[in-house]
Amino acid sequence: MIKENQRILNVILVFIDVLVIALALLVSLWLRFKTTLFGPIGGHLGSISYLLFFTFAVVPVYLILYFAFGLYKPRRTYKNIFSEATQIIKVNILAFISLVSILFIINQPDFSRIMLFLLAIIGTFFGIIERFTIRSVLKRIRVNNKNLKHILIVGDNDLAFTFARRIRDNPYLGFVVSGFLGRSEHIGRQIEGSRVIGSFDDIDEILDRNSFDRVVLAIPLKYYYKINELVESCERVGIKAEIIPDYIRYFPAQPSVDMIEDIPIINIRYVPLDDEFNKFLKYTSDYIISIIAIIITSPIMIITAIAIKLTSPGPIIFKQERIGHNSKPFMMYKFRSMKVQNPNEEKSEWTTRDDPRKTRVGEIIRKTSIDELPQFFNVLKGDMSVVGPRPERPYFVEQFKETVPKYMVKHQVRPGLTGWAQIHGCRGDTSITKRIEYDIEYVENWHMGLDLAIMIKTAVKKNPNAY
Repeated sequence: MIKENQRILNVILVFIDVLVIALALLVSLWLRFKTTLFGPIGGHLGSISYLLFFTFAVVPVYLILYFAFGLYKPRRTYKNIFSEATQIIKVNILAFISLVSILFIINQPDFSRIMLFLLAIIGTFFGIIERFTIRSVLKRIRVNNKNLKHILIVGDNDLAFTFARRIRDNPYLGFVVSGFLGRSEHIGRQIEGSRVIGSFDDIDEILDRNSFDRVVLAIPLKYYYKINELVESCERVGIKAEIIPDYIRYFPAQPSVDMIEDIPIINIRYVPLDDEFNKFLKYTSDYIISIIAIIITSPIMIITAIAIKLTSPGPIIFKQERIGHNSKPFMMYKFRSMKVQNPNEEKSEWTTRDDPRKTRVGEIIRKTSIDELPQFFNVLKGDMSVVGPRPERPYFVEQFKETVPKYMVKHQVRPGLTGWAQIHGCRGDTSITKRIEYDIEYVENWHMGLDLAIMIKTAVKKNPNAY
């Protein structure tokens, strides 16, 4: 029944997608030909030509790309829209390139390329709204105990119980645990709202008498010799067996799977910024934001430079070696806020709240974070990002990597001017362990929406640990 529902949903999604693309096209045509926003109109085609192009080019290209990027796959386990939004952005970029290429191939110079560009932008916006609305409606239906998938869990250990608890605590998933299979002595036992309905040896009988949508194998390592037998029992009745590996407890993060020939390799840490498209988005936004920030803050930087020069002997810009992406050192720029020091002392000393080394101007620019503004030039150089884990000095990196668990994980992305840890108050002389927890959370869960939220909170939220 659930599989049939999914097929019906996909047909409905395709129909809605076509309507949304058509609406985006109409808005794009109106903006291009009925307004003066995009300049004078040269030679252009009649409405019939645009209708034919929409029917035989635009719709097929979009639907093919939607299928290719997995936008018709079930997405019950996705907590938010960001992953799907990223795919929709990719679809519209490739659709624009494909449609322009088609026009070049058929030698149609009078077809408006500006209109296609508008279609890509508006189609992205409308597509994200459409999918967000549909996913929200589906989540609400599942929370109300409708359109549920029934799961049989094979296992009666902590791993199986933890999985069942996750299912129970997240009703938006639309799953319900209909029973466990475990050891004979546990039959009839009530666990996380479900019952042990049989032993491992009863699986064939249980599957014949019941209709399950999924069978999840969550058994201890010592019972792994039974996996082949359990998988065959599931496949006999046409159900795909899914395995939660017992060694998942050793995974420090969301794993991903790579393939070398026919051998799967489990990566124990998933880093979204390893994806080339995500890197491109991040780099592009960094360069644009840093250029805009430099232009806007240039009067502040000029005034700060003059104030430093007039009130304290020494250089205006303070350069210090930090450890960046892939553990490579770079020179980070700041406005000098302290008296000129011995370089050896500077490498190994923390800044404290009432640090006597601070100058009068330094006291002000550190509290307001103006001293960090030159780091936008580090962003332009590619050493840093606008948002990311804060970089540390080599002296402290050598210490922390031996004493703080997972400390070096933060170096898998470029360091930032601000970050997830900083907006949670982890700045200055605060807990390194807590800071790393936030940094790892950022590394593993990056998306453009998270960067935007961090930037906004950095701008509006005062940090009491800035000194």
